Amino acid sequence: MGATGLLGNRLVPHLIGSGHSVKTLSRAGRSSFSVDASHESELFEALSGEKFDSIINLIALTDVDMCERNPELANLVNVKTVENVVSWIRNFCPEAHLLQISTDQVYDGQGPHEERNVNIVNHYGRTKYAGELAAQLVSATVLRTNFVGRSSAHGVAGFSDWLFSSLTMKKEIQVLNDVMFSPVAIETLCLVLTELITRRPIGVFNLGSNLGMSKADFSFEFAKQLGLQTSSMSRINLEDAKFFDVKRPKDMRMISSKLELELGIRLPMLVDEIRKVVKEYE
Repeated sequence: MGATGLLGNRLVPHLIGSGHSVKTLSRAGRSSFSVDASHESELFEALSGEKFDSIINLIALTDVDMCERNPELANLVNVKTVENVVSWIRNFCPEAHLLQISTDQVYDGQGPHEERNVNIVNHYGRTKYAGELAAQLVSATVLRTNFVGRSSAHGVAGFSDWLFSSLTMKKEIQVLNDVMFSPVAIETLCLVLTELITRRPIGVFNLGSNLGMSKADFSFEFAKQLGLQTSSMSRINLEDAKFFDVKRPKDMRMISSKLELELGIRLPMLVDEIRKVVKEYE
């Protein structure tokens, strides 16, 4: 669900390449099911008679400012959609396992954070957390994460796309020196999701790189590895940023040891994740 977005457009071919039979759902075309999942009757009708082992929900309204300006829409997309999916599972496909993609924006304060350290500062975070609670009414893995990588979805750009475009065009940009995060590469996220389909662990798990950094340090390291000039990029603190209307968390770094233990893996350092992402732009 949400198959045509930034993550979905990369995840679907990865899953197919890994041998999974995949059916996709989105509001737009080019999907197995074209439906607005925030409308329960539409969703139930579209999925009538279907059976799935796993359902991965990528549907989300992630524009933080829009979520604050239009809380009803944020609730509809980030909460009601999950409730509808859960209702369908409970009524028609109770054997299905739900993988709910959540966000690192449920954290703030001094990090890095364990799963129990929820501290929400805006409506986007509140709706994503409410979606987590709804998901856990069935067999579900809730994955709190942040990801970076080159978009292959038409009209959809992520943080690294914005950076690359701005730097190559020598556009004057400001990057945040005191906002910390620990994203993973889309490539890493796809690998973990593929493993979670098989393992089906129950509960809430952080998925972040080890040794996160500030968004400014990420930006300069990204530029350095690509050999791009940084004279058009300057560091500022969040309190001086004029491009945000809504409060953002300042430290979203995550401790992912619970997931590492569950899957028997060691997640990469953020500098290594940047290296993976850089290869997509070379």
